[in-house]
Amino acid sequence: MDINVLHNLSYGMYIVSSNKDERLNGQIANTVFQITSEPVTIAISINKNNLTHEFIDCSCQFTVSVLNEEAPLVFIGKFGFKTGKKEEKFKDVNFKKLASGCPVVLDYSICYIEAKVVGKLDCGTHTVFLGKMTGSEMIKPGKPMTYEYYHLVKKGTTPRAAPTFIKGEKR
Repeated sequence: MDINVLHNLSYGMYIVSSNKDERLNGQIANTVFQITSEPVTIAISINKNNLTHEFIDCSCQFTVSVLNEEAPLVFIGKFGFKTGKKEEKFKDVNFKKLASGCPVVLDYSICYIEAKVVGKLDCGTHTVFLGKMTGSEMIKPGKPMTYEYYHLVKKGTTPRAAPTFIKGEKR
């Protein structure tokens, strides 16, 4: 079996965020996709070891901020290679807090989706959360960053906690 065929699937670059009480957290995610249009339902895949997973599991809500191609690696790294267990990820980041309490990242985002969890699927190391869209807004024009663009143009790497991580792979 050649698992490299998986590199032919399309992915984007997103910041998935949630809240727990007054605390906020967010992380980079590349697995976000639309499931249905009536009602509008999306799915996200989140590693069970990530703080964002705990927040989504507790609050049953999340936001997805769609990053544009202008997002620098240092910004992506703030949400993708650091843990909210040790750092305040929203410090020095422009964001707005929605009525649900979930944050939306405004820096380098072209739009956002807000969702309420309506189901989840245990996938071993990850949980796929199904969310019914409860809000959305275009923030500014731009081209959404794809995972391919992140790797080929930005020269980004795949974190171990990502659903697309392949042990020993060199990209």
